[in-house]
Amino acid sequence: MSATAPASTAQLERWQRFRNGRNAALAADHGWLTLTSFQWLESSPAAVELVPGLWSTDGTTATLTASAADGLTLVETGAPVDGTVSATLQDEESLMWVQFGGSDGTQVVVELAMRADKYAIRTRDNSSPVLTEFEAVPTYEYNPDWVLEGRFEAYPEPVDVPIGTANPLVDGVHRSVGEVVFRAPGLPHEIRLHAEAEKLGALTVTFHDETNGNTTDEWRKLAVPRPRVDSEGKASVVLDFNRAINYPSAFTPYGTCPMPVPGNSVDVAVEAGEKLPTGRIA
Repeated sequence: MSATAPASTAQLERWQRFRNGRNAALAADHGWLTLTSFQWLESSPAAVELVPGLWSTDGTTATLTASAADGLTLVETGAPVDGTVSATLQDEESLMWVQFGGSDGTQVVVELAMRADKYAIRTRDNSSPVLTEFEAVPTYEYNPDWVLEGRFEAYPEPVDVPIGTANPLVDGVHRSVGEVVFRAPGLPHEIRLHAEAEKLGALTVTFHDETNGNTTDEWRKLAVPRPRVDSEGKASVVLDFNRAINYPSAFTPYGTCPMPVPGNSVDVAVEAGEKLPTGRIA
């Protein structure tokens, strides 16, 4: 790669605001840095690790039985769980269901999740050292060479592509709405990455690159602002890889984060964006 052009003051200020917001979001109570377990529910009521009560599922509904002495309360209402409660989710849905612990009874939130058409629970503990010792995600220095212009080629209809996830027992589906096409520094050919749709026409690309497993996690993702369509109907995009971020699975083994579509790779080291986090759970 040629020598990096210096970043402007405005670019650095915008990037720092982005980093401040990103780090603040990660440090939120019961956020991704607080995951401390992932457990599948069984058909017979049974105790689970780290949480009071007896938990089970019949395949369509999840059930919890506990007494008032267990100290569990419903997140939504604060009402104590004294007896049996149940909840029903669709695949990929989650519910912050019950809470307990700490001086106010809210230290740990138990998330009910439906993944791969099976019920699981995840504990979100605000005392997790991943959260309490968190300061910021390590990043590469801002590099304006990794702010790239490209184009978006939309598919006539979305295409569902089977993918893996961070949990080997959970398969995923990437709903590709098209491809972003661009040239990366140091490469003579174009790169094509499958993209998913986000709110208000924005896109997300999940990708591998040559830094993975060395200075960065096994894959990262990048939000791409809504494509701009010109008078000829061509859609242009800007990919700022300085804003490439980690999935929650980079911080904890309890995520079910989607892997990239096979072939969604930048075959050069993308030395921009977030690096491997420190303090991650092995």
